[in-house]
Amino acid sequence: MLPFLVTIIAVFLFYLLLVVGSGNILVWSMEELVAGVILAIVVGTISGSVMCRNKNFRMINPVKLVLLGIYIIGPFFIELTKANFDVAYRVITGRIRPGIIRLKSGMKSDFALTMLAHSITLTPGTLSVDVDEKTNDLFIHVINIDEETQKKEALEAREIFSYMDLPAWIRRIAE
Repeated sequence: MLPFLVTIIAVFLFYLLLVVGSGNILVWSMEELVAGVILAIVVGTISGSVMCRNKNFRMINPVKLVLLGIYIIGPFFIELTKANFDVAYRVITGRIRPGIIRLKSGMKSDFALTMLAHSITLTPGTLSVDVDEKTNDLFIHVINIDEETQKKEALEAREIFSYMDLPAWIRRIAE
Protein backbone atom coordinates (compact mmCIF):
# COMPACT_ATOMS: atom_id res chain seq x y z
CA MET A 1 0.00 0.00 0.00
CA LEU A 2 2.83 2.39 0.86
CA PRO A 3 4.57 2.07 -2.56
CA PHE A 4 1.21 2.79 -4.20
CA LEU A 5 0.71 5.97 -2.15
CA VAL A 6 4.29 7.15 -2.63
CA THR A 7 3.99 6.67 -6.39
CA ILE A 8 0.66 8.52 -6.52
CA ILE A 9 2.08 11.49 -4.63
CA ALA A 10 5.26 11.59 -6.75
CA VAL A 11 3.33 11.38 -10.03
CA PHE A 12 0.80 13.99 -8.91
CA LEU A 13 3.53 16.45 -7.89
CA PHE A 14 5.37 15.89 -11.18
CA TYR A 15 2.11 16.43 -13.09
CA LEU A 16 1.49 19.68 -11.19
CA LEU A 17 4.98 20.83 -12.11
CA LEU A 18 4.28 20.16 -15.79
CA VAL A 19 0.95 22.03 -15.93
CA VAL A 20 1.81 24.98 -13.68
CA GLY A 21 0.13 28.21 -14.74
CA SER A 22 -2.89 26.60 -16.39
CA GLY A 23 -5.68 27.97 -14.23
CA ASN A 24 -7.07 30.04 -11.41
CA ILE A 25 -6.77 27.83 -8.26
CA LEU A 26 -3.33 29.02 -7.21
CA VAL A 27 -1.76 28.34 -10.60
CA TRP A 28 -3.85 25.33 -11.67
CA SER A 29 -7.41 24.88 -12.89
CA MET A 30 -9.87 22.52 -11.25
CA GLU A 31 -9.93 20.34 -14.37
CA GLU A 32 -6.14 20.02 -14.25
CA LEU A 33 -6.21 19.02 -10.58
CA VAL A 34 -8.87 16.36 -11.20
CA ALA A 35 -7.01 15.05 -14.26
CA GLY A 36 -3.80 14.95 -12.22
CA VAL A 37 -5.42 12.90 -9.46
CA ILE A 38 -6.90 10.44 -11.97
CA LEU A 39 -3.61 10.14 -13.84
CA ALA A 40 -1.68 9.67 -10.59
CA ILE A 41 -4.01 6.88 -9.47
CA VAL A 42 -3.73 5.10 -12.84
CA VAL A 43 0.06 5.40 -12.94
CA GLY A 44 0.33 4.44 -9.26
CA THR A 45 -1.72 1.33 -9.88
CA ILE A 46 0.38 0.29 -12.86
CA SER A 47 3.87 1.21 -11.67
CA GLY A 48 3.79 1.50 -7.89
CA SER A 49 5.66 -1.74 -7.46
CA VAL A 50 8.33 -0.65 -9.95
CA MET A 51 9.16 2.71 -8.39
CA CYS A 52 9.32 1.31 -4.86
CA ARG A 53 10.33 -2.30 -5.44
CA ASN A 54 10.78 -4.36 -2.27
CA LYS A 55 9.90 -1.36 -0.10
CA ASN A 56 13.05 0.37 -1.40
CA PHE A 57 12.27 4.06 -1.76
CA ARG A 58 15.65 5.11 -3.20
CA MET A 59 14.19 6.90 -6.22
CA ILE A 60 12.09 9.29 -4.15
CA ASN A 61 15.18 10.51 -2.33
CA PRO A 62 15.46 14.23 -3.28
CA VAL A 63 19.24 13.99 -3.57
CA LYS A 64 18.97 11.13 -6.07
CA LEU A 65 16.33 13.02 -8.05
CA VAL A 66 18.60 16.07 -8.25
CA LEU A 67 21.50 13.82 -9.31
CA LEU A 68 19.24 12.32 -11.99
CA GLY A 69 18.50 15.80 -13.34
CA ILE A 70 22.20 16.71 -13.31
CA TYR A 71 23.02 13.43 -15.07
CA ILE A 72 20.50 14.07 -17.85
CA ILE A 73 21.44 17.72 -18.36
CA GLY A 74 25.20 17.20 -17.98
CA PRO A 75 27.07 13.96 -18.75
CA PHE A 76 24.31 12.23 -20.71
CA PHE A 77 23.66 15.30 -22.89
CA ILE A 78 27.41 15.64 -23.61
CA GLU A 79 27.66 11.98 -24.66
CA LEU A 80 24.48 12.32 -26.70
CA THR A 81 25.84 15.36 -28.55
CA LYS A 82 29.19 13.72 -29.24
CA ALA A 83 27.47 10.58 -30.52
CA ASN A 84 25.28 12.63 -32.88
CA PHE A 85 28.36 14.25 -34.43
CA ASP A 86 30.13 10.88 -34.64
CA VAL A 87 27.18 9.21 -36.39
CA ALA A 88 26.83 12.13 -38.81
CA TYR A 89 30.57 11.90 -39.61
CA ARG A 90 30.38 8.14 -40.17
CA VAL A 91 27.31 8.42 -42.41
CA ILE A 92 28.90 11.16 -44.52
CA THR A 93 32.28 9.43 -44.87
CA GLY A 94 30.94 5.86 -45.03
CA ARG A 95 33.40 4.68 -42.36
CA ILE A 96 31.10 2.21 -40.70
CA ARG A 97 32.13 -1.15 -39.24
CA PRO A 98 29.14 -2.35 -37.21
CA GLY A 99 29.52 -5.00 -34.59
CA ILE A 100 28.32 -6.30 -31.27
CA ILE A 101 30.40 -5.91 -28.13
CA ARG A 102 30.03 -7.33 -24.64
CA LEU A 103 30.05 -4.64 -21.97
CA LYS A 104 30.82 -5.47 -18.34
CA SER A 105 28.35 -3.15 -16.68
CA GLY A 106 29.30 -3.69 -13.06
CA MET A 107 25.73 -2.78 -12.05
CA LYS A 108 24.25 -4.57 -9.05
CA SER A 109 20.59 -3.60 -9.30
CA ASP A 110 18.15 -4.22 -12.13
CA PHE A 111 17.16 -0.55 -12.08
CA ALA A 112 20.77 0.60 -12.58
CA LEU A 113 21.30 -1.93 -15.38
CA THR A 114 18.09 -0.80 -17.07
CA MET A 115 19.10 2.85 -16.75
CA LEU A 116 22.51 2.09 -18.33
CA ALA A 117 20.90 0.07 -21.15
CA HIS A 118 18.45 2.89 -21.89
CA SER A 119 21.22 5.50 -21.82
CA ILE A 120 23.17 3.43 -24.33
CA THR A 121 20.14 2.84 -26.56
CA LEU A 122 19.19 6.53 -26.56
CA THR A 123 22.70 7.44 -27.72
CA PRO A 124 22.90 7.44 -31.55
CA GLY A 125 25.05 4.70 -33.04
CA THR A 126 24.52 2.25 -30.17
CA LEU A 127 21.77 -0.16 -29.25
CA SER A 128 21.46 -2.44 -26.25
CA VAL A 129 20.52 -5.82 -27.68
CA ASP A 130 20.71 -8.31 -24.84
CA VAL A 131 21.73 -8.78 -21.22
CA ASP A 132 23.49 -11.69 -19.57
CA GLU A 133 21.39 -12.09 -16.43
CA LYS A 134 24.08 -14.03 -14.56
CA THR A 135 26.81 -11.41 -14.89
CA ASN A 136 24.73 -8.30 -15.74
CA ASP A 137 26.80 -7.81 -18.89
CA LEU A 138 25.19 -5.97 -21.78
CA PHE A 139 25.51 -6.84 -25.44
CA ILE A 140 25.60 -3.64 -27.47
CA HIS A 141 25.43 -3.10 -31.20
CA VAL A 142 27.73 -0.25 -32.18
CA ILE A 143 27.99 1.60 -35.48
CA ASN A 144 31.77 1.40 -35.59
CA ILE A 145 34.08 -1.05 -33.89
CA ASP A 146 37.84 -0.97 -34.34
CA GLU A 147 39.91 -4.14 -34.64
CA GLU A 148 41.51 -3.76 -31.19
CA THR A 149 38.11 -3.53 -29.51
CA GLN A 150 36.81 -6.44 -31.57
CA LYS A 151 39.60 -8.70 -30.26
CA LYS A 152 38.73 -8.05 -26.62
CA GLU A 153 36.41 -10.54 -24.98
CA ALA A 154 34.54 -7.84 -23.06
CA LEU A 155 34.85 -4.10 -22.47
CA GLU A 156 34.69 -2.34 -19.16
CA ALA A 157 31.77 0.08 -18.91
CA ARG A 158 34.06 3.11 -18.70
CA GLU A 159 35.73 2.18 -22.02
CA ILE A 160 32.64 2.74 -24.16
CA PHE A 161 32.07 6.32 -23.03
CA SER A 162 34.97 8.44 -24.12
CA TYR A 163 34.45 11.57 -22.02
CA MET A 164 32.02 11.05 -19.15
CA ASP A 165 31.85 8.00 -16.91
CA LEU A 166 28.11 7.39 -17.28
CA PRO A 167 28.13 4.09 -15.36
CA ALA A 168 29.60 5.84 -12.31
CA TRP A 169 26.83 8.45 -12.48
CA ILE A 170 24.20 5.73 -12.80
CA ARG A 171 25.64 3.89 -9.78
CA ARG A 172 25.38 7.09 -7.73
CA ILE A 173 21.76 7.55 -8.77
CA ALA A 174 20.32 4.05 -8.84
CA GLU A 175 22.29 1.88 -6.44
